[in-house]
Amino acid sequence: MLKKIVLLALPGVAPFEFGVICEVFGIDRSDMGGPSFDFTIAAAAPGPVRTSLGFDMIIEAGLETAEDADLIAVPAHSFTRVDERYLEVIRAAEARGAWVLGVCSGAFTLAQSGILDGRRATTHWMHADQLATAYPRIMVDPDVLYVEDRGVVTSAGTAAGIDAALHIVRKELGASAANVIARRMVVPPQRDGGQAQYIQAPLSEDCADSFAEVAEWMLQNLGEDLPVEQLARKALMSPRTFARRFRADMGTTPAAWLNRQRIIRAQQLLEQTELSLETVAADTGFGAVAVMRHHFVKVLQTTPTAYRRAFCQRRSA
Repeated sequence: MLKKIVLLALPGVAPFEFGVICEVFGIDRSDMGGPSFDFTIAAAAPGPVRTSLGFDMIIEAGLETAEDADLIAVPAHSFTRVDERYLEVIRAAEARGAWVLGVCSGAFTLAQSGILDGRRATTHWMHADQLATAYPRIMVDPDVLYVEDRGVVTSAGTAAGIDAALHIVRKELGASAANVIARRMVVPPQRDGGQAQYIQAPLSEDCADSFAEVAEWMLQNLGEDLPVEQLARKALMSPRTFARRFRADMGTTPAAWLNRQRIIRAQQLLEQTELSLETVAADTGFGAVAVMRHHFVKVLQTTPTAYRRAFCQRRSA
């Protein structure tokens, strides 16, 4: 179970990406029914660590604290050759099966360690070509928010680190725990990793507001059949225009967005209730258990039954 988190403070660390990891994992949210982690910030040379904005942070813990961490997090930092001691920590974590998270340019540190060889990865779209050129054994996807490949997670820039961190929480502790953290942070509880990093031509404020209204209505009616034609009427658009503008505004297709929300709702019902699989499938719009099982296996690499069993056991533990 995800319990001990170690955040590596490398020279030139970016304060925002550093703060993202602190915010997700460093705050005790047990009073709201959320998780509490054993959270430590560590440096190869404890003491002052200069940030990318020119001020110092005082880090007290050394890298020895990372030896039994369940997650090693590497935030964005300056593009310099990384101290070998950090790379050894990352390699050791990957070798023992711990999670490793690289936020934004933190992917370059993971690449230097060698653990991204043969894996899919991403980074900020401005640096994706540089990562692919420097490390040709990595399958770099420049268009997505984050990628998980066998316990190693890399994200795009800034706020995408929140999505990647919440993804790990959701995989380990369930949708309910991730939602508690997201609610406290006032961020969406789930943006799918395959969502686009950025939008070339943002929609007008009026159009964006209309999609927010439609998306909220979709969430309130997940158990219904929601064809694009119906959603388009709700938004006062033609189906073709709605589909195109929804993708531009939300970064994914209506069907993919809706499917992901249905999976999240099903996760919550499996964690929090004793409803039958048939009822969960009906209430979330999958209709049949077989359809729900198909999507669980495709997205979560597990079945609804195994998911419920796993999170019942974790709550008991």
